[in-house]
Amino acid sequence: MFRFLIVGFTVLGLGVVTAAAAVGSFAWWVVAALLAALLIVGLYDLLQRRHSVLRNYPILGHLRYLLESLRPELQQYFIERNFDGRPFDRDVRTSLRTRQRDPRRTVVRHRTRHRGGRLRISAALGDAGARTRAAAAGARRRPGLRPAVFDVTAEHFVDELRRPVRERAARTEPRRRPGRVRPRHRRGGGLTPYHLHGGGDIIWEIGSGYFGTRTSGGQFDPHRFADKAAHEQVKAISLKLSQGAKPGVGGVLPASKVSAEIAEYRGVPVGEKCVSPAAHSAFRTPREMIEFVARMRDLSDGKPVGLKLCVGSRVEILAICKAILQVGTGPDFIVVDGAEGGTAAAPLEYEDHVGLPLTDGLMTVHNALVGTGLRQQIRLGASGKVAAGNDIVKRLIQGADYTNAARAMMMAIGCIQAQRCHTNTCPVGVATQDPKRTRALDVPDKSLRAYRYHEATVRQAVQIMASMGVTDPSELTPHLLRKKISPTRVRSYAEIYEWLTPGELVDDTPATWAADWAAASAATFHPGANPRHQP
Repeated sequence: MFRFLIVGFTVLGLGVVTAAAAVGSFAWWVVAALLAALLIVGLYDLLQRRHSVLRNYPILGHLRYLLESLRPELQQYFIERNFDGRPFDRDVRTSLRTRQRDPRRTVVRHRTRHRGGRLRISAALGDAGARTRAAAAGARRRPGLRPAVFDVTAEHFVDELRRPVRERAARTEPRRRPGRVRPRHRRGGGLTPYHLHGGGDIIWEIGSGYFGTRTSGGQFDPHRFADKAAHEQVKAISLKLSQGAKPGVGGVLPASKVSAEIAEYRGVPVGEKCVSPAAHSAFRTPREMIEFVARMRDLSDGKPVGLKLCVGSRVEILAICKAILQVGTGPDFIVVDGAEGGTAAAPLEYEDHVGLPLTDGLMTVHNALVGTGLRQQIRLGASGKVAAGNDIVKRLIQGADYTNAARAMMMAIGCIQAQRCHTNTCPVGVATQDPKRTRALDVPDKSLRAYRYHEATVRQAVQIMASMGVTDPSELTPHLLRKKISPTRVRSYAEIYEWLTPGELVDDTPATWAADWAAASAATFHPGANPRHQP
């Protein structure tokens, strides 16, 4: 409450100083004028709806924007003081900003005379008739599985906006423009009425805790699942195996955040710590997992069912492919979550050192599906630090059919990455259940910002593709993405990386994949052999 008391102290101080000025010197009136100006600023902060930080931290919140305005000068001072007296260098500043990673290390190839005027904008924006690489290759389509090129990835109910904010958001969501579709939103942590209230398209994500579709013992409940999956707004189901920010480990929801409402929707006890296991209890082998996917599809009356995972090794991906070939059916889509994915609730060791980056994981899954002849049947999504138009284009070139984003969408509605999601004290009211903090969010303004961000980002991706001379996303190839591998050498992804041909792993396994292909088995995720585990 201190953040609001400063306004009260200002009012009190103004009264005292005004009384002193009435009987004292003129100097007190100067102080009173300063306090009055400060009070006007505080009241304005409380009433304005544009900046969540200022609504939650009146007067004090301006310090954040002051420091942001001083950032370039402070950064230059840091460089000059900490790099052996070297003069200011653009490369040094860039390396500081990006943790030693040159942002131009990977670039797309453009054309001097591009064909932007003939680019089919509606296809790239996710029109119902949009063609992707998979569709152009003859991929099967199930009803409802038409993702936009840039979707909203999963966020749990408990980590999002509380009830009043959700209801206002549903009433103020920008209307869909003719000829375009809103991005699909993946929902985790249980399917609630607030998710369904706005009439949006939902991809229901189910993790190892089976929240919203579990028995009292924490097992998968087919009856509850079938009942919720039948809702017309649920367009597809995603089975989450792992998350990029914390692959190989479960999750913990503190007891303080397990309210009666959350407990009801998750199917867990009120006020008790809620634990998501590291692994699923419904299956133990790749074959059992594929059979479980087929079962979920049957229970949902044929709705698309897919997988989401962060890649750990090539052997496990090949084991899943072998299981698909043996069972004769498989997921309708696979979302590859890169290790770049973030959440403030993940252990730092896992965020920084576990899991393959999105580039490696995405190309591994793409090549595995191509090499086993499954790529035409399965759509491929990419998730992990996708935030700008160039990110979308690069991931499409690397093998994805569409992309997902979570952090960027959160930032579009005001997230400042304070990394306090798990404490229930989010300073801007985005990831908290505290009504005193969520008051800072003005839903009409924030929802419009998210909508505009999404549209502008996709348009930027379209513009980049136009500059590259392509007229459809299906024309993007690895030759169009270049990587600087030394100060004097630039090579395309087609030259640097290995790209398998359809059915190559089954018909004539290349030597570079032979050890992993031999070790992979549909009967286990953990082969006894110890192959090279190349990414």
